[in-house]
Amino acid sequence: MEKVNDTANAITREYLTFRLDREEYGIDILKVQEIRGYEPPTRIANAPPFIKGVVNLRGTIVPIVDMRLKFNCANALYDSFTVVIILNLRQRIVGIVVDSVSDVMGLEPENLRVAPDIESVIDSDSVLGLGSLGDRMLILLDIEKLMSGLDMGLVTESC
Repeated sequence: MEKVNDTANAITREYLTFRLDREEYGIDILKVQEIRGYEPPTRIANAPPFIKGVVNLRGTIVPIVDMRLKFNCANALYDSFTVVIILNLRQRIVGIVVDSVSDVMGLEPENLRVAPDIESVIDSDSVLGLGSLGDRMLILLDIEKLMSGLDMGLVTESC
């Protein structure tokens, strides 16, 4: 959600924060439809390992992507903290599995930094930048770009 700060006339953007292994990430709260507990999805034959399968969400078949596997995290354990964030991306519903959801954080422009240009498993076009508030550092993701990557096969530009 965008709010206008009357004093500085700066736009505060809100991000849902979540953890993958030891890193904390943020995605635009406006892309989030709901947060659910993890339930094992139905596997799809020949899908990449990070696509865990599909679930039936109130009559809609939703592909489930395990972000821990996608980002090559060392541990991908399923416990009581494991959640699925249901996203609404260009009229396509997609679920992502994360270790835990932290909170919603509002970041003003002065709290945003350009991400360093380094080689990583995350496509650099999918990283909006870094957000910092106090001692917390978030990797801000453009979740639509990440989910529309060719290796994902989930969201197309024409959707």
